[in-house]
Amino acid sequence: MTSPQRIAVIGAGAVGSYYGGRLAEAGHDVHFLMRRDYEAVRARGLRVASVDGDFVLTNPTVARASEEMGPVDWVLCALKATSIDEAERLVRPCVGPNTRIIVLMNGLGLEERFADWCGPARIFGGLAFTCINRGDPGEVHHLRYGAITLGHLQDDPRELDAALALWAESKVQINGAPSLLRARWEKLCWNVPFNGLAVAGGGITTDKIVGDPDLRDVARLLMEEVVAAGNADLAAHSEATRIDGEAVISRMFELTDAMGAYRPSTLIDFTEGRPMEVDAMFAEPLRRAQALGVDAPRLTLLTFVMDARNQPLGPRA
Repeated sequence: MTSPQRIAVIGAGAVGSYYGGRLAEAGHDVHFLMRRDYEAVRARGLRVASVDGDFVLTNPTVARASEEMGPVDWVLCALKATSIDEAERLVRPCVGPNTRIIVLMNGLGLEERFADWCGPARIFGGLAFTCINRGDPGEVHHLRYGAITLGHLQDDPRELDAALALWAESKVQINGAPSLLRARWEKLCWNVPFNGLAVAGGGITTDKIVGDPDLRDVARLLMEEVVAAGNADLAAHSEATRIDGEAVISRMFELTDAMGAYRPSTLIDFTEGRPMEVDAMFAEPLRRAQALGVDAPRLTLLTFVMDARNQPLGPRA
């Protein structure tokens, strides 16, 4: 095993708690920044029910403020993209001269925000394809899948190897991405149609989308627009790689067909009256498509709908 690393999990909701918990299970020194679940985890530990094996961290290290954790080897930032403006304040107390940061968040352009204040060399993107929800305070339900794709902002293969080694002894399947930008756009091929249509449809689960022929067709057309925008963006960044649209679309449908009645994270935010990750997940891809002259009428309409519904109206029935 590689030597244990000191890790700060910033944004210890369902995703951060699960993956931080797996790193702790693998022997790393993991510190969790918690708000809602702080008291419950202090009292009863962190409890995870997982398709890959249940586990309990009986006495995890939790903190209410980043300053309590101090500098670490790695930061796992699993904040919602809606909290991107808070990220520097929350992460900076944990950053020392050699700290690396994994941005385990949904959306496009987030790693660049971190690079603006601490340089690109230490920034990684993490893309989790998983079905994870919160339960009662201190409980996480890992329902299906769980792999993470990791990439380095500068696509440095040596840095990517260091990030992969961090997870080597964990139960999490980790895939390395030679192009982080391509990986981000491929993840959007799922996030845009299924998060978006779940909300635009008034609160429907993924099985309703893939099971309705008309909605399934709209999902495919949205994916095709995302692929076109992504490939134009890769070309604009002088990257030789391209997204294989048909292969990615087929894989997204295959995975989603097996999910059952899953509630995507944006749908949960919508039904519970919380801000949705509209800017990073929908508006930024659309801005790039428009800047590059890519026609994306369905993404345009869906972004308009998502923005209109992204209002603090309180919890919905």
